[in-house]
Amino acid sequence: MCGIVAYVGPKDAAPILLEGLQRLEYRGYDSAGVVVSNRGLKMRKVKGRVADLAAVVPARFRGTLGIGHTRWATHGAPSDVNAHPHLSADERIAVVHNGIIENADELRAKLEADGAVFVSETDSEVLSHLIARTVEDADSLAEAVRGALKRVVGTYGIAVIDAQRPGEVVVARNGSPIVLGIGEKEMFAASDVAALVRYTRQVVHLEDGELAVLKTDGFTTFASDARETAKEPLTVDWEAGHYDTGGYEHYLLKEISEQPETVARTLRGRLDDRFHIAHLGGLNMDARETRSFRRVKIIGCGSAYYSGQIGAQLIEELARIPADAEPASEFRYRSPVVEPDTLYVAISQSGETYDTLAAVQELKRKGGRVLGIVNTVGSAIAREVDGGLYLHAGPEVSVASTKAFTSTAVAFALLALHLGRVRDLSPADGRRICEGLRALPGQIKEILALEPQIKELAHKYAGSPSMMFVGRVRGYPVAREGAQKLKEISYVHAEAYPASELKHGPLALIGPEMPTVAIVPDDELLDKNLTTLGEIRARGGRVLMVGHREADPRLADDCLVVPRNEIELDPILLSIPLQIFAYHAAVALERDVDKPRNLAKSVTVE
Repeated sequence: MCGIVAYVGPKDAAPILLEGLQRLEYRGYDSAGVVVSNRGLKMRKVKGRVADLAAVVPARFRGTLGIGHTRWATHGAPSDVNAHPHLSADERIAVVHNGIIENADELRAKLEADGAVFVSETDSEVLSHLIARTVEDADSLAEAVRGALKRVVGTYGIAVIDAQRPGEVVVARNGSPIVLGIGEKEMFAASDVAALVRYTRQVVHLEDGELAVLKTDGFTTFASDARETAKEPLTVDWEAGHYDTGGYEHYLLKEISEQPETVARTLRGRLDDRFHIAHLGGLNMDARETRSFRRVKIIGCGSAYYSGQIGAQLIEELARIPADAEPASEFRYRSPVVEPDTLYVAISQSGETYDTLAAVQELKRKGGRVLGIVNTVGSAIAREVDGGLYLHAGPEVSVASTKAFTSTAVAFALLALHLGRVRDLSPADGRRICEGLRALPGQIKEILALEPQIKELAHKYAGSPSMMFVGRVRGYPVAREGAQKLKEISYVHAEAYPASELKHGPLALIGPEMPTVAIVPDDELLDKNLTTLGEIRARGGRVLMVGHREADPRLADDCLVVPRNEIELDPILLSIPLQIFAYHAAVALERDVDKPRNLAKSVTVE
């Protein structure tokens, strides 16, 4: 959630730190700060945006080494004092920290008993005091940091500088990402590649338990026991331009509009016209092993979980393998039974979602076979899993997921096609699904062309205090994702239910003040869905129907007609107008669309 940027080199650090922090604003934060080293440490930090921080950084705030941070409050309210960086009492050590120190209260009490004076309410300030207590007797800053971290229980991504060692930055990772950037006679570090791509595309990802020392002429990485480790740089495909709005008012609208291209990239090179199968070499499984699985379990959080529900439906329909999806945040806490004949699939756009990463690690510990569907090359989940698929959707900046959600659903269609053709899916059905997948980018363009109509409907319904979203079977995860989008960016309360469940309780809520968005594809359940609309209308409820045909005005007040694909793939298309609807509802309500309150893009704490 929080953002870290660090720099050491020949240039003035402050502009680099501030620009890097601006690139990380999408992660969600409430305060920001920077510190540079130049004959001592100079620090500025504020409650508010990076622009507020830049306004208080003086022109002569110079130094060729520094660290910066955007904070998302966990311990202590948003304030100038609780913002990072945190200094030791003698102002020698400065620390920025992502994560949670679980034994912070215990450490704080011991440090205060030894005379330490704390100025903030944060758990992170403990680190600056711990390192300051060990640095005098240590041979290096790295040794002092390593010694302090041995006393810490919890997760961290940290960057540390020492006023008396102005030529180096020490960074360390345990559960919260740290990426090194390799420049020309300069080094960078950040919690996300987004902060680095303007300056370098050569990166190194730290593993949990690793520590790195950055100097102008390069870097050295170490394991937790001080053994030097060998790291090979990766070249990232993303460029600085990917993080610009490209003329759109918001990143979210840009990312919605990119979906014809991002879906095409997810499909590129993966469809075989000869055998009507999906080529997924990254799974690292041969046909014999693929046929051995008797069940598929999918885990993810938020929109990733809902895309997993679409994926489970696809796998059951096309591959005829029992499949289900579960929130990763719940999975590892219920002591799950890990079966050798179950294929586990973990989903995360960032590849760093802590709940999902922890579930993957638990599965691996118990011998489970785990695939990953992620968007970020070299991310923690990508490195942990046995194989998987990259989405190739490009960086997703807005907090609310759109193009990554759609590309994940497409990736599941590819996985289901692959599993199905290895098993019992006929060549004819394989051809049908391949053709449907190829048609998706063009059909998404058709839906995007409906934006003026969707905008008008969004403005019509935006004033509602609450909305109900309903769908059956394939339509239910679409309804869940639609409700999620509306509530997270417009702050309008939204409920999602299976349409068949309305009469088992939620129908009591229906009335003129609660409109219903109904997902009604042209499939074998059409008549049942239309009956549900009749039940809603009989109770005075307003209905916005999203489907494949115009609605009977007796059953729906408004209708959005979406292009029809194969019935298994229709949920992918039905989701997109709900993204546009949520976006324009949020704009109408004057919300901060790209950075909704209380949320962050990459959730790296529990």
